[in-house]
Amino acid sequence: MKKKHNINIEGNLNADKTILFANGFGTDQTAWDAVKPAFADDYRLVLFDNVGGGQADEAAYSPIKYNTLHTYAEDLIAIAKELNLENTFVVAHSVSSMITLLASLKAPEYFTKLVFIGASPRYLNDEPAGYKGGFTQPVLDEMYVTMTTNYYAWVSGFSAAAMGNPDHPELGARFAQTLSAIRPDIALAVSKVIFESDVRGEVAKLAKDTLIIQSHNDIAVPEFVAEYLSENITGSQLVYVDAEGHFPHISAPAEIIKAVQSFIN
Repeated sequence: MKKKHNINIEGNLNADKTILFANGFGTDQTAWDAVKPAFADDYRLVLFDNVGGGQADEAAYSPIKYNTLHTYAEDLIAIAKELNLENTFVVAHSVSSMITLLASLKAPEYFTKLVFIGASPRYLNDEPAGYKGGFTQPVLDEMYVTMTTNYYAWVSGFSAAAMGNPDHPELGARFAQTLSAIRPDIALAVSKVIFESDVRGEVAKLAKDTLIIQSHNDIAVPEFVAEYLSENITGSQLVYVDAEGHFPHISAPAEIIKAVQSFIN
């Protein structure tokens, strides 16, 4: 399991509370480097990489097995079970938020409080339902073609747009580095699973202390989606942080630290 997910345990190893950090697509666990020190004295910290990204075991990836977010949720439950996690707070970014939601519904005993950063239960618009996910199928299809024909050019453009903060291009370059490290065929397959996922039917089943963190001008997650989650998750609260783009834990870590500390304390 440790090799499969590149699991690392840090912080106060004797603490009776644990924070599990779950990173989103295209990043690895180093995405939490500026956030985790604020919690290292009081919590045991668990970091890992999802299969198909970061330093996870590439041999563990199968496009047939990992064709649904439920498989990633099963992985998260397996990690929690192996590490005997109790009294655990999960801080999850992007797709890992919905992976955590699914895992929490299936094995609620492992997870006490949840923090979702830039979360979305569905990225595609659903006009009949009045749901504004932010993407249309033609836009996604065009993205897939670009990823297929010139992956590294796509990485360059997507990483800068998703990160935002054009005054700090080094942030986008950092995301581009971890995104480029993913094998292009795996990145394409995983992105299709993510962008065409729809777990709206599961959202209303969650009744757990949940903090939804939303930044401004997030190209992947419109504010409508954050409001949707807040309205449909029992026991949730929505906080807008003073940050731009899809990666506020990287671009504005102090904002994320403040919001998480206020929530879990």
